[in-house]
Amino acid sequence: MPRDLSLEDRVAALNDRYRHHGATAVLQRALKDPEVGRIAMVSSFGAESVALLHLVSVIDKSTPVLFIDTEMLFPETLTYQSELSARLNLRNMRIVRARPDRTLALDPDGRLHTRDTDACCALRKTEPLQRALAGYDSWITGRKRYQGTTRTALEFFEVEEATGRIKVNPLAHWTSGDVQDYIAENRLPKHPLVARGYPSIGCAPCTSPVADGEDPRAGRWRDSEKEECGIHFVDGKIVRGKSAA
Repeated sequence: MPRDLSLEDRVAALNDRYRHHGATAVLQRALKDPEVGRIAMVSSFGAESVALLHLVSVIDKSTPVLFIDTEMLFPETLTYQSELSARLNLRNMRIVRARPDRTLALDPDGRLHTRDTDACCALRKTEPLQRALAGYDSWITGRKRYQGTTRTALEFFEVEEATGRIKVNPLAHWTSGDVQDYIAENRLPKHPLVARGYPSIGCAPCTSPVADGEDPRAGRWRDSEKEECGIHFVDGKIVRGKSAA
């Protein structure tokens, strides 16, 4: 692929080339292709994260894996992250947190999430992630088309215009059933909260169980217009609510 192509053209060419390929081929390409550049994976170690983490561990265990510890996660998530990283032998785990001085200045009482959820996500997730991704050209996400209105047209490769990075979504076309089949076939451990009615898991104060028949993400920021935490961009804008679709 010619190096003089724009980032948009490079991403379009990657999508054209891998349009009919599966997740493994896309991930292998992303981890080795100089056009994708220096790359890291970002994982929440949430309800479905184990599938992509396992794929990465099979292809290259030295891949940098960034885990954002918001310091408001469920204790079960922290234990799961530690145990799963060891089990998969992920050799380049990096724990990312907000800077203490920023937390002290903006959320001294630890209650910012009750006053302004967007500001809390920005402090504890968006800012730390952007700092951790400095120096990387691309990052791997576990996003999938079925997960919400902001993701229905998701491609394997996309341009993150706000940062100039390539975002890689190997599981973009997987369904929830595909994920569960992969987890079962590979005998992978599930997040312990899944069995307690949490099909989508974020920070403890802003995540609730989901009833039968509800959307899997209904428990995230329940009874609000908020749908995303803000670490992703669409059309150069941070995605947080349904209006960004």
